[in-house]
Amino acid sequence: MTTLKERPAGRVSVQVKPRALVVGLVLAVLLFVLSAVSMTTGDYPLSVLDVVKTLFGFGDAGTDFIVTTLRLPRLLLAVLVGAALAVSGGVLQSLSGNPLGSPDVIGFTEGSATGALLVIVLAHGGSGEVALGALAGGMLTALAVGLLAYRRGLQGFRMILVGIGVAAMLTAANSYLITRASLQDAYAAQAWLVGGLNGRGWDEIWPVAIAVAVLLPLAFGYGRRLALLEMGDDSAKGLGVPVERSRALLLAVAVTLCAVATAATGPIAFVALAAPQLAKRLARSAKPALVSSALMGALLLVASDLVTRLVFGEEGLPVGIATGAIGGLYLMWLLSSQWRRNRG
Repeated sequence: MTTLKERPAGRVSVQVKPRALVVGLVLAVLLFVLSAVSMTTGDYPLSVLDVVKTLFGFGDAGTDFIVTTLRLPRLLLAVLVGAALAVSGGVLQSLSGNPLGSPDVIGFTEGSATGALLVIVLAHGGSGEVALGALAGGMLTALAVGLLAYRRGLQGFRMILVGIGVAAMLTAANSYLITRASLQDAYAAQAWLVGGLNGRGWDEIWPVAIAVAVLLPLAFGYGRRLALLEMGDDSAKGLGVPVERSRALLLAVAVTLCAVATAATGPIAFVALAAPQLAKRLARSAKPALVSSALMGALLLVASDLVTRLVFGEEGLPVGIATGAIGGLYLMWLLSSQWRRNRG
């Protein structure tokens, strides 16, 4: 949305692109409106005034329970996880130079799922241990993909191919773990694998909030370097970018955001794939639109959760199923449009 440029005298100038700014503002307004609708809609409808009074501590006990215990944590988690996944996907797509380079496709999400399943099936751990297992699984998978794909540098296309292969193997391993689990553990594992916001509370929010507060500004600050890396290593080096260090840091940021988000909610499919591409197309920008991507990711997840709640009830269809269905259609459209572009 904005680009920072260093000048020889040490001053910093800010270049604002009007269209990107408008897109960001529109997405922020839509997110605010949908958030208000989400807080007031459900099995127990509330007015905006009721919600505001409760947030400031003037609501009755029943309204306070609905707002601060049920709906607000769910909404905040949707915003944080959607933003984290979208920025993770945007960074990885930019580093790989391919719109398919998202954590869903190249195995990082599956790695987080494997780590969580190992804790559920083998250690019978609680929610905290499952989250740590998911975080460790995502990190180790990213390390494995990076090492396998590294050959005189980390090439984007090679990383995608290796990641797809690793994801397939991890999917098979996850299925095997479920078949070897007890009925209770298999049910818990399958419920986690679906991915959703049902039953999540403040304990799941804080780790994601801390990660987002630290890592999103870091990713935004490295946005210019990310754009220069898209031009190729030689061009980036010629413009003074420390290529390997910048790529390693950005990859670490993307993997951590994805792993922390997945640890909180389980795998939420296709937000990381679709949100950066939609934001980039709306902004009509050749450069990574990370701020707009974050807003788009939050908007997509809040909207998907709101639709599932309206159609299936408060504790009905997990949002991961909805995003998976919508994302599958998006993926088919993306592949077909790229095929037509390559033929032309």
